Amino acid sequence: MITRIDHFVLTVRSLDATCDFYRRVLGLRRVDSPNRPTALVFGAQKINVHEAGHEFEPKASRPTPGSADFCLITEQPLDTLRAHLNAEGVSVELGPVSRTGALGPMTSLYFRDPDQNLVEVSVYEGG
Repeated sequence: MITRIDHFVLTVRSLDATCDFYRRVLGLRRVDSPNRPTALVFGAQKINVHEAGHEFEPKASRPTPGSADFCLITEQPLDTLRAHLNAEGVSVELGPVSRTGALGPMTSLYFRDPDQNLVEVSVYEGG
């Protein structure tokens, strides 16, 4: 019945700090629309960003900055990503490590965003 993820929501302390981080570090594009959540767009997906205390309805029952843990896929070599993270002052917490994603074996790097959400960026084997 389900074919893909369209978007998910991050509740954050600072909308601007979060959007700047994801733009600089991962190349996501910020989209602001009247009466809609700010979005970080990439490929055919997006992350909606709600600032704590100013969430859009409906919302999670306990929206909390720093409670997310998610994986994003890249086609870039992880060495290239790691060098970019280092240049941006982002510490890699773990990786590269072998993991299994929705489509099979992959290799991942883990780091944290400004709210301490755990961000995993992975490349599929052979990808």
